Parts: sequence; C-alpha cells; structure tokens
Amino acid sequence: MKIQLKSTAAIVALSSLVAPAAMAEETIKLGLSVPLSGAAAVWGKGAEFMCETAADEIREDGGISVGGETYNFACLPYDNKYNAAEGTKVAQALLNREGVRYIGGSLGTAPVKALQSLAERQGVLVFTVAWGASLKGTDHPMTFTQMNTPGEILPVLLRYVAERHPDAKSVAMLNPNDATGQETEALASKVWTKNNVDVLTSDFYERGTTEFQPIAARLASMNPAMIDLGATPPADAGAIFKELDVLGWDGVKIVEVGTGADGLKATGGAAADGVYMGAGVTFDGDTVTDHQKAVNTRAKERIGESLNAVQIGFYDSLYALKAAMEKADSIEPEAVADSLPRVTFRTFYGGEIGFYGTNIYGRDQQMRLPIIVTQVRDGQLEEVARLIP
Repeated sequence: MKIQLKSTAAIVALSSLVAPAAMAEETIKLGLSVPLSGAAAVWGKGAEFMCETAADEIREDGGISVGGETYNFACLPYDNKYNAAEGTKVAQALLNREGVRYIGGSLGTAPVKALQSLAERQGVLVFTVAWGASLKGTDHPMTFTQMNTPGEILPVLLRYVAERHPDAKSVAMLNPNDATGQETEALASKVWTKNNVDVLTSDFYERGTTEFQPIAARLASMNPAMIDLGATPPADAGAIFKELDVLGWDGVKIVEVGTGADGLKATGGAAADGVYMGAGVTFDGDTVTDHQKAVNTRAKERIGESLNAVQIGFYDSLYALKAAMEKADSIEPEAVADSLPRVTFRTFYGGEIGFYGTNIYGRDQQMRLPIIVTQVRDGQLEEVARLIP
C-alpha cells in the first residue's frame, strides 16, 4: 500500500511549524482513492495537488467553523491503480486503518464501486469523479459527484461533433475493458445513434496494454469517418492515434474523457492534433482569472501538464464540504450529506454553484458544472464550446 506525501506523521510534523493558535484546531482527514501509477497517474497526482491546494486555501482563510470549533482538512491519497482489486485494498486502508469518514475524491468506476460498497455500510460520505451512472441515485445517499459524467457530457459533446462534421456518418469506438469503459460505451452508442451516426464497431482493451498497433489496425480497417476512444486515458489515447496516423487513417478524433493536450502529445505527438475532448480545461483568454492561472502554473511544475476537469473536482469537493458542514453545524457525515444538496459553494471554475440531478438520478448529487468542449489545435488545447446545465 502506497500513501503519497500526506501521511499522519507528515501532518504532525507540519503542525509543529504552525502558530500556537492553530494547534487547537482539529483536522478532518479526507481520503483520496486515485491512480498514482500507470497510464492514469497524472489524473491522480493532479487530484492530490488540487485537494492540497483547496485545503491550504481554506486553512489560510480561517478554516471550517462548526459548533464553535475550527477545523481544517488534510488529504490522504492512496494509489488504487485504477482497478477493483486495489480499490478494495485502498477502501479498507482508508476506512478501517485510517478511520476516514470522508472521501474527498475518488477516481475509476471499478475501484470506486469497491470503495462505495464499504463506505455506505460505515456511513462514510464519498465524493467521486467516476463516470459510472450505477454509482448514483437514491440507493446511494452518501455519494456525490464532483465532475461532469457521461450523462452530462456525452449528449452535448457528441452532438456538437456530429453537427460540426455533418458528412461524418460512421464511428468506431474503443474503451478500456472495465466498469468505466463499459458504462461509457453503453451511453455513447445510444448518443451516436440518436445523432444519425452509424457505430461500425465497439471494442474494448485491457488496461495496462502497451502494444496498440493491432488495435489501431482493426479500427482503421473499418474505415470509419470518426474514431471515439471514450474513457481511454491520455497516454493510451495518444499512442493509439499515433498508430492510426502511421496507418494513414485521417478522420475525426474524439476522446470523451480527454483532459488535455499534454498527455496526448507525450505519446501521440502530432497525431494528437484535432482531437475533441469533453473534460479538458484551457487557461488562456480574458475569462481566466489570476487565481486559476497561478494554481495551474504550480500544477504544471508539479505534475507536468495543465489541470483538467478530473483534477479540479478534488478542489471543488473541499469547498462543498466546508459549506455543508457550516450549514449543518456538524461534522457528522450523515448530517453533512443531508446538507450538501441545499448549499452553494465556491468552484474553481469561478463563482458559486450547487447540486442538481433529481430529474436524471432521483436526487441532487451532481455538481452543476460547466460542460466544456475542447479541441487540440496546432498542439494547443482550445475551448470551442461551453454550456452551463
């Protein structure tokens, strides 16, 4: 089991450097179940960074005030390796060994399902960016989503691409062979069909695959107008597009969970150009605040690429928890979970947001976040559309 940076010992050591007044403050541990190794490691490392960033900001702003006491957050990231088996180990470590009562963020439908199963039995509140719709609903009153998921993104993203490329009437799909990929594929197939696009094939590959030439050859052999890599992580997606480029395929490229140009370019080079994404964020333009630019600059220094929607959710969850704890005047997870749908809170995207989702999931457990469509152009990520649900 691997814990990164914020061990209990590190927290104690850090507290010795804080002014005496801060010594009386209580610490609320936030467990993070994220991939810190493998193809999706950049998501997990960025999530850890954003959790720490929000925790530091809240501490500097006076902490969380509940019942006359002041509390602060400490982030405890564990590596779930993006699979169910490790997700189960992480869940047991965080909940049973660390005694965590709040999951500040979690990533990967398969490992999060394992975490959620144990957390619900123990009354632990869970935030997640996992895309699986099965994680939501009235059967999961302690779970909240900190990122847009397929139910929010795909109808907007895929309709936008279909309208931008009206002559592209066929698509080949590829997803990781796990819960995330399977649930993404099921919805995407329906959305493409609804937009009058013929799904020629829908394949799956095993996470950890390093040889993508056979996969690319099969996709190219279908001669699709578009290729949709769904929930494929950046490093894998870049490698696949590079192989497709070698084979001479030159169609419309989509990565539904695509998060940025840097990860794609690292393995795909120039083949990443033109890719449409549904989870990327740009930090150029007049609408970007000084705060967003400063945090993103620090993130690039630490993780090697710009922030994306996956990672930003780990910032927003802390501000949501702060607002809900103060409204409930309690740090008990059940009381905070009851309060969350009724609060607004600061989002990294700017302004105040709350939760919605009753009409889709049966309860308000989805953050009302902007849906941003981006595309890689000349090696840079550009925002091409933004909608607020």
